[in-house]
Amino acid sequence: MQQYSIASGATLAAVLNNPPIDAFEARILLSHALQLSRVQLITQSERCLTADEANAVSALFQRRLDGEPIAYILGEREFFGLSFHTTPAVLIPRPETELLVELALDRLPHGGHVLDMGTGSGAIAVAIAHSRPDVSVTALDVSEAALDLARRNAARHGAHVSFLRSNWFDAINAAQFDLIVSNPPYIVKNDPHLTQGDLRFEPIDALTDHADGLSALRTIVSGAPEHLKSGGWLLMEHGYDQAAAVRELLVKHGFREVQSWRDLAGIERASGGCR
Repeated sequence: MQQYSIASGATLAAVLNNPPIDAFEARILLSHALQLSRVQLITQSERCLTADEANAVSALFQRRLDGEPIAYILGEREFFGLSFHTTPAVLIPRPETELLVELALDRLPHGGHVLDMGTGSGAIAVAIAHSRPDVSVTALDVSEAALDLARRNAARHGAHVSFLRSNWFDAINAAQFDLIVSNPPYIVKNDPHLTQGDLRFEPIDALTDHADGLSALRTIVSGAPEHLKSGGWLLMEHGYDQAAAVRELLVKHGFREVQSWRDLAGIERASGGCR
């Protein structure tokens, strides 16, 4: 692939009028590289780039041309109104997962205790803790790199979250919670989407269970009753075509009020039930 480069002395307007990538993404990367607001990009449109600035912008554009996700290039992504540090060690927080946070906040009693399983960047746990300072939040992940990043994100927003390294319920012992929430790996192995778009750059073990897409969900559903207080809720994100299978799992393990909820695209994105 030919390397993209911007000539020294090019104006901001010239770069933005003929970007090699999506125009919106070009503005984001240009703002990031030059530490300029989007308004300043307009008001300073005739500003000429220095050689160092041209090289810096060219490098960012090239990374995007190579397919690297914007969130990894910038090192952050917004989720539930908060900005999260993001690295290739964790999944990129996505808008559809905000549904889980909303469902959790609606069902958490005052002073309740919530467990976020497979926290990754900590987006779900931190969003809940930031929105509800009255609740106790525990977040676990098997990846120490993910936990390190999640701790940084919690500190960034002054969110009080207890982090624990655990392979699902292994390190939970006899602890019980008012609510358990999880966005586990649920993509079926060899799904073609795993080799397309942003997913190519995200940690494979956080995307797929290397099986039928339901093994992590089975583990969570089967183990949750032991760790939920009476009346406690289990809420999980899953694939676009997995809602019926997840509801069946929940019913099989004795959950009541079992249901699924649709995201903004109208897809049954989350399912859950009450112990």
